[in-house]
Amino acid sequence: MSTTVKNREDSFKSKLSYGFADMYGGGCFLVVSILFMVFLTNVAGLPGWLAGIIPLVGKIWDAVTDPIMGNIVDRTQSRFGKKRFWILVGLGFAVVTFITLWIVVPASSSVAGSFIFYLAMYLLLSTAFTIVMVPYNALLPDMVEDYSKRSSFTAIRMVFSALAAIMAGVLPNIMLGWFKGFGNYGYLMVSIVFAIIFGISILITFLGTWEKETPPLRIPLRSTFSESLAVYKNRSFRRYLGIFLFGQGSSDFVTTLAIYFIVVVLHPGAAAYNNNYLFIMGAILISQLVAMVLFNIIAAKTSKKFPIYLGFPIRIVATAALCVTLFFNVNIWVVVGLSFVAGLGTAASSISSYAILADAGDIDELITGKRRTGVVSSMSTFTRKVATGLASAICGWIVTLSGYDAIVEKIKVGYVVTDAEPTIDYAIRNWFMNNANTTEAITSKQVIGWCYIIIPIVFMLLCLLFTWLYKANKKEIAIVQREISRRKGEDESETTEEEKKVLEEVTGFKYENLWKEENAHLFSKKAR
Repeated sequence: MSTTVKNREDSFKSKLSYGFADMYGGGCFLVVSILFMVFLTNVAGLPGWLAGIIPLVGKIWDAVTDPIMGNIVDRTQSRFGKKRFWILVGLGFAVVTFITLWIVVPASSSVAGSFIFYLAMYLLLSTAFTIVMVPYNALLPDMVEDYSKRSSFTAIRMVFSALAAIMAGVLPNIMLGWFKGFGNYGYLMVSIVFAIIFGISILITFLGTWEKETPPLRIPLRSTFSESLAVYKNRSFRRYLGIFLFGQGSSDFVTTLAIYFIVVVLHPGAAAYNNNYLFIMGAILISQLVAMVLFNIIAAKTSKKFPIYLGFPIRIVATAALCVTLFFNVNIWVVVGLSFVAGLGTAASSISSYAILADAGDIDELITGKRRTGVVSSMSTFTRKVATGLASAICGWIVTLSGYDAIVEKIKVGYVVTDAEPTIDYAIRNWFMNNANTTEAITSKQVIGWCYIIIPIVFMLLCLLFTWLYKANKKEIAIVQREISRRKGEDESETTEEEKKVLEEVTGFKYENLWKEENAHLFSKKAR
């Protein structure tokens, strides 16, 4: 390794530059998760179940775009590198599509017309996210080889992700207050501010990172889906997805239902809503930032899995304790305190998930004999987005089944703009405060409240199970990398029987069937 490369790998500036793009990666769909369904139900007039379908259809679309993008990345040859080239290309697209998602269609539009418009805008946003994040998620393995150094880069990335989460979780609702004079167009004004932030963050990553030159893979486009789906043959990757999906999915339900929980369960009214939202989301997100720093230190001294073992039990207890809000009028500071404790555990899955992802390309290379970091990243990104879509769809049904849609329609019938209720959002918050003891409000409270608590707990338990099943730790990844060097003729040592057992455990393949090109195809008939 040259001195220049080593200096870059040890440079804190390089780590900062690499991490910046996760302001977009960690913030874009968090803003969407928090606000988009509320925007669709309150402003665009879509019923909750129909609003929830939009992200789900968007993730089905990703089943096409993500594998193709992974293939395109691995086939690319550019002076900027395979990944950095597409990060630059996606920059402008990411900015524009984030803004267009929040355009308000005319009030005269039909429900079907509004649905089609917002679905189209969501598909464009999701495509832009794919163009940026598939190469970004694949970049680190081709920047840094060392297991521990990769962890340090991931640690800085997660700090940026946490900062993005704080901004995305706290600022939009505050900014909607600033822009209340724009009426329903306040969402669009908020999107412009965030689009600028996201664009700058992507640009900094492009300018401050590098990429080792590797020959382009000539994977025919007709083989894209076969090669992409073959990634699931990798036992460690399948178990990693269980960690990733259930860990992050437990947070998806919280962020998507958070506003509904505050309005319907805590019913603070319009005057107190912003403060309550700020306190609760601020507590969750600030504690995540603190926990990420602590968990990064802990992970460096233990393993990439240990933060989940430590953080999720804490979060499960804090989440379960929120059930008191369904039976009593609880002081807001009790909820803030429980949210802060829960936030400490939420950071655990992010730290572990992205740290482990950096090693997935090495295991896939040992299985296939091909360096397919773009394909591996695409399937991780795709699967994660499908899970987010499913979470949004389920949340949409929860909102509809709770009776929230019917309440909103009733409010809209008599709604008149006033200083106290300048937008429909304000009117809805006041209704739940003033009618908290009605049958409609109680039913909505119970359905949304219990789902907000129970579903994340079930997902966290499943994440803990997959974490226990995942075996590719530091020792195992070192054995994988050593075996790759042997296969390339760079290491003349003999593989021991103990190492063979490790390799078979982490890959799911018999030792003699590793490093074969046919393993990169879904329908290979070779025995594993």
